[in-house]
Amino acid sequence: MITAIHLAALALALIVCALVIVMVTGVNPLGVYAAVWGGAVGNARRFWVTIRETVILMLIAVGLTPAFRMRFWNIGAEGQILMGGMTSAALMIYCGDKLPGFILITAMLICSMAAGMIWGLIPAWFKAKYNTNETLFTLMMNYVAMQLVTFAICFWENPKGSNTIGTINQKTHYGWFPAIGAEKFAGRQYLFSCFIVAVVTLAVFFYLRRSKQGFEISVVGSSQNTARYAGINVKTVILRTMAISGAICGLAGAVIVGGSSHTLSTSTANGRGFTAIIVAWMSNFNPLFMLLISLLLIFMQQGSIQIASQYKLNESFSDIIIGIILFFLIGCEFFVRYKLEFRKKEES
Repeated sequence: MITAIHLAALALALIVCALVIVMVTGVNPLGVYAAVWGGAVGNARRFWVTIRETVILMLIAVGLTPAFRMRFWNIGAEGQILMGGMTSAALMIYCGDKLPGFILITAMLICSMAAGMIWGLIPAWFKAKYNTNETLFTLMMNYVAMQLVTFAICFWENPKGSNTIGTINQKTHYGWFPAIGAEKFAGRQYLFSCFIVAVVTLAVFFYLRRSKQGFEISVVGSSQNTARYAGINVKTVILRTMAISGAICGLAGAVIVGGSSHTLSTSTANGRGFTAIIVAWMSNFNPLFMLLISLLLIFMQQGSIQIASQYKLNESFSDIIIGIILFFLIGCEFFVRYKLEFRKKEES
């Protein structure tokens, strides 16, 4: 039944999108949807770009899941991603020619997780100690992270005066994730990232569903008073859970910088931290269902970009299409969580 509701919402979203497309472009919506398909998976390169963006979005959603199950509203994934990405970029720049490739990449993964963890622990500590509002705190931490990245770019900009750092180690590929597969294989640059995301997703799934700590997270999320009555140290659970959440989001920064963009800017996270919130909620915090939700959103996003390009529309048009789809998919959650019953008026 739940699947049917989601499919119905998606079908309605596509119908509304078709109407908008006809009004704006005056072309056959079926042709536009064919362009969506072509933009997302039209060739091997586009297919693997879609896969790359899907697994990155999924990794961030997986990172948010432990905190959200605890009812700690971590809106700071963007900042945690930036801190992880900045740490990876620093290692690539300063240690690229000093460490062997395997050790360098391992250091990037570990240090990026540590950076994201620290960035997540700061609001967690204030929440545990002073019961601060974690939503506002984590949101503000995003802007602090952006300023730190801007500050770092001033030292790393290449060429000087460009206010960007360009592609890091473009000639040597120091710190780039290893390519797996034949030279002609379009996805060889992204398989290592896919492997990392798969391992983390399975680990978080079993951690939340099968471990004692995962049970404690659920109890604290349901009622902190009940958790205290059961002998659970709520402050410890908050700190530990946000450490995990921040670490995974920081790891996403390493995956973006080391395995995808190979550069750093204030837009490295590119809004994924906020989109991942939708993915986590729509999958009901189930890490395994996040793959389908992430794939759907990225598929439509990549396809909508192709629409805007092919029909010479403003770039914002693709955002309008995505917004319509998200509106229906989020709205259908009402019918998933609640059952409507119509009763006959009782005769007096």
